[in-house]
Amino acid sequence: MNIESNNTKMTYSGTGRRKTSIARVRLMPGSGKLIINGLPGESYLQFSPNYLRISCAPLTLLGLNKEYDIHVKTEGGGLTGQADAIQLGLARALCTINPENRSTLKSQGLLRRDARIKERKKYGLRKARKAPQYSKR
Repeated sequence: MNIESNNTKMTYSGTGRRKTSIARVRLMPGSGKLIINGLPGESYLQFSPNYLRISCAPLTLLGLNKEYDIHVKTEGGGLTGQADAIQLGLARALCTINPENRSTLKSQGLLRRDARIKERKKYGLRKARKAPQYSKR
């Protein structure tokens, strides 16, 4: 959650994680563009309205859709994990901009890290809990 100043432009950052995805989000005052890994956000998220809605939920909640440009570097996991990681990183960055945003975002559960990850495979089993078929004889 660093605050950097580049050529009099303020940059606010936040990090989000979900499953195995990590998203580093930078907010800059602008016109509301979403750039993910150098691509427009719509094309990176495959024009899915659900992923776009999830990613920009904190801005929509606070009514700041067209106030900030969002630059994201994300890696690991799939699109679902990355969209949720972007949401958390964006919410954390908005908290650094204005601490009063925290209560609104917290009441909607946007500042809570979802700790569910894939359970590890155990020896003697096919997956984490799936056992081979039992044979009586």
